Amino acid sequence: MEILFLGTGGGRFNLISQLRRTAGFCILGGLNIYVDPGPGALVACKEFGFDPRKIDALVVTHNHVDHTNDAGILAEAMTDHATAKKGAFIGSKTVIEGDEFGDKGITHYHLGKVACAHEALYGHPIAIRARGKTATLIPAPVRHEDATGFGFTLEMGGKKIGYTSDTEYYAGMARHYAGCDALIANNLKAKADDIPAHMNSDTTIRLLAEAKPKLAILTHLGRKLILSGPEKEAKKIAKASGVRTIAAKDGMKIRA
Repeated sequence: MEILFLGTGGGRFNLISQLRRTAGFCILGGLNIYVDPGPGALVACKEFGFDPRKIDALVVTHNHVDHTNDAGILAEAMTDHATAKKGAFIGSKTVIEGDEFGDKGITHYHLGKVACAHEALYGHPIAIRARGKTATLIPAPVRHEDATGFGFTLEMGGKKIGYTSDTEYYAGMARHYAGCDALIANNLKAKADDIPAHMNSDTTIRLLAEAKPKLAILTHLGRKLILSGPEKEAKKIAKASGVRTIAAKDGMKIRA
């Protein structure tokens, strides 16, 4: 199984500057599962040689633009240019139904083109099936501005991949990611600041030390962390947590 990082940047400042792309990532195995296709996802697919028509499932973990922006475009690719009922869409309640203001992360039109749509709820595993293959996505809670958002673990081909999505650390978080072959952590900042609801290096260290994945991969990096050196931060996290840690780069493929 491989994880292709189409974009490794996150946060509002990097979103505009695009020091790192905000295109999310794709888990490539028996099924191809694209996660959090933010701005530039389609262009990144072209640049890094991934055909978006080969997507089997789209996962959008919460209703923020750096995670949702290209979801409709990739849904059209997944459904053969919106001509065939194909693929699965998995999203938070706000992505699928909308928030208190009526804003949602994907249109009714695009939801109507996919074969099935699932609202991700903690405690309710989701089976993804295509081309005779099956994967299971198990939603995990987050602590973030979008209260309906989710992280997850994905079980596919005998491997277990975890993804924190955007969240701050919370008590009991590690149990949702125990036993992962790889844990993808949205490590936005090197240190805590006055903007909550995101992971920083200190809380990522704590999570990794408790969950003990075989490999940790840092992504969704904020502007300051990008400029200060993600590889240096990964080495610090690895030393403190005891878990092998890689800082992903745009276009990088990592075998899990």
